[in-house]
Amino acid sequence: MPDGAENEAQEPSTGAPGQVVLRVHRVRGEVVVAACDAELVETEVKLGQRAIKISSSFYGVTAVSAEEFLREVRRGTIVNLLGPRAVSWAESAGLIAPGGTGTLGGIPHAEIVQMP
Repeated sequence: MPDGAENEAQEPSTGAPGQVVLRVHRVRGEVVVAACDAELVETEVKLGQRAIKISSSFYGVTAVSAEEFLREVRRGTIVNLLGPRAVSWAESAGLIAPGGTGTLGGIPHAEIVQMP
């Protein structure tokens, strides 16, 4: 982890399929919110000849409600969302512009950056 980075404490619960897990990181004055569909954690996504691990060290293991998710996403200065559930929750709340999503290895993905 980069100098000046810290993670907020998490409960030791593990998200189950059908849930979204979320972790908040603080790095150089930024509030980085990482959230993904729970069933994706610790899997790998193929990107051409490479595979990217969807890591609990980044996305966390703490399952959150839609309300908690939206509160943290709104608080984040940099947000990374992965999975159909996480992306659709943000889209439904109007936090992602139409057409503002992509895919990562075929999985819905979005990033939100708050500009000062």
